[in-house]
Amino acid sequence: MRDLRNRGGEVLDLVAAGEEVRVTRDGRPVALLVPTPRQALPVDVLLARWSRLRPVDPVRFRHDIDELFDTSL
Repeated sequence: MRDLRNRGGEVLDLVAAGEEVRVTRDGRPVALLVPTPRQALPVDVLLARWSRLRPVDPVRFRHDIDELFDTSL
């Protein structure tokens, strides 16, 4: 708890960045600080973003995957 009081801003920055922070008192967990769920984007925004994506060449994509991973397994 002392650390939370003294470094509250840093702790909240971690949580805002997606980390979960367990708060303890005398070594026992008393709270879990978690980021709030992100709001879903409206469909029109998603469609507008999707429409700006470049098409994916499936042959090149497969080649890139083969380069990254051992496909013999």
